[in-house]
Amino acid sequence: MRYYEYRHVVCFQETNVLGNVYYTNHLAWQGRCREMFLRDHAPDVIPELSRGLALATVRCSCEYFAELSAFDEVIVRMRLAELVQNRIALAFEYYRTKAGAEELVARGEQQIACMRREGERLVPTPVPPALRDALAGYAE
Repeated sequence: MRYYEYRHVVCFQETNVLGNVYYTNHLAWQGRCREMFLRDHAPDVIPELSRGLALATVRCSCEYFAELSAFDEVIVRMRLAELVQNRIALAFEYYRTKAGAEELVARGEQQIACMRREGERLVPTPVPPALRDALAGYAE
């Protein structure tokens, strides 16, 4: 199975008073991974965002298996779980890397609705072909 990979090093600002990563950062990394995927594989979609296209996150989740700390190296792997009409479901896995070994530390999901701005309203719109094509290579 093919996946898109985003690598991240945890910084102090992402930790809480106890020294472990604050749980909401995993969701921020999902967003960062998704944005880097657009940059790397569907750059034609980016200008559309300033012309009325909206990629609205309608649901996200994360299940945590182990704590992360400052300077841990994390690999976030993303793949397409489902694409139906204007909805995209993405699956994420988070791995801590240490001395060449990988440990699964979390798993998440995000559902995105493709919408178009019409005045003050958002209306459903098909997934842009460039994004649909890019995601096809990362399907389960």
